[in-house]
Amino acid sequence: METPQLDLPQLLIIRPPTFPNFFKDLLRDKYHLLDPVESGLPTHQFLKIHGHSVRALVSVGPGPVTAEIIGYLPVLALVVASGAGVDHIDLAECHRRGIVVTNVGDSFSEDVADYAVGLLIDVLRGMSTSDRFVRAGLWPVKGNFPLGSKVGARRVGIVGLGSIGSLTAKRLEAFGCSIAYNSRTKKPSVHYPYYSSVRELAANCDVLIVCCALTNETYHIINKDVMKALGKQGVIINVGRGCLIDEKELVQFLVQGEIGGAGLDVFEDEPNVPKELYGLDNVVLSPHKAVATPESLALARQMVLDNLQAFFSDKPVLTPVKV
Repeated sequence: METPQLDLPQLLIIRPPTFPNFFKDLLRDKYHLLDPVESGLPTHQFLKIHGHSVRALVSVGPGPVTAEIIGYLPVLALVVASGAGVDHIDLAECHRRGIVVTNVGDSFSEDVADYAVGLLIDVLRGMSTSDRFVRAGLWPVKGNFPLGSKVGARRVGIVGLGSIGSLTAKRLEAFGCSIAYNSRTKKPSVHYPYYSSVRELAANCDVLIVCCALTNETYHIINKDVMKALGKQGVIINVGRGCLIDEKELVQFLVQGEIGGAGLDVFEDEPNVPKELYGLDNVVLSPHKAVATPESLALARQMVLDNLQAFFSDKPVLTPVKV
């Protein structure tokens, strides 16, 4: 624990025990940091002692902000997520209490869009597989490597045309791909074809790129019916959240050759990945790193700082999340 600095605003840090406090050095001069992990006490016990005067907290990584935690914080007014996703925060309880929630806005969007395109290229052209082929010394033995598939002219369906989805679509248009999308509502300013049903979108596309937010409504939005509609040549790319896809069904479809391939940066039970996928050359696996570049992390950290400064200066936060 930090030495108390009673003249500084208190700031609670909520993080999994396995996650370092990425913001410690950035925040320690401006705030009195309260970190249950560093204290060695169980979180509920720590909050009983220190939570009564906490007005703001930072959720580091997937640090859960549950109704139980919020219940220990009677004057809490701000929750700052250090990422773009807020599925680990009880938004309903925040709304009930009038607590403002912020995330890091578009800090990660460009890098995630780049990564989505990279996964698609890798699945279609077999870049990771060909790398393994060469490293294993198979080129002189087996000769030519199997042909990959062309990226251009693919019909790409974007599930969730927010910041990440829009940037991904823009990048793939440059490859000559045609774009369609599914979102909660049709976007009047967007010229891409809109499908109100993900199944209908899948039936009219060769590729689905999943980058929507995880909510109760989008849990397993990519299900068995959607995979059937996508078809045996279809490809799924997921840079959103693992639970957007029914992972058990996806594994079965891939193992049985019922879809053409997948590029997966996220999984339902991270860091555990279905072992059935390990030996499939049409599947590219990534350890939830689409967001992670030094540049995007620097932007995210600055957004956390800016939102905190705005709040403690009685100004509107920069990136409020609708709760």
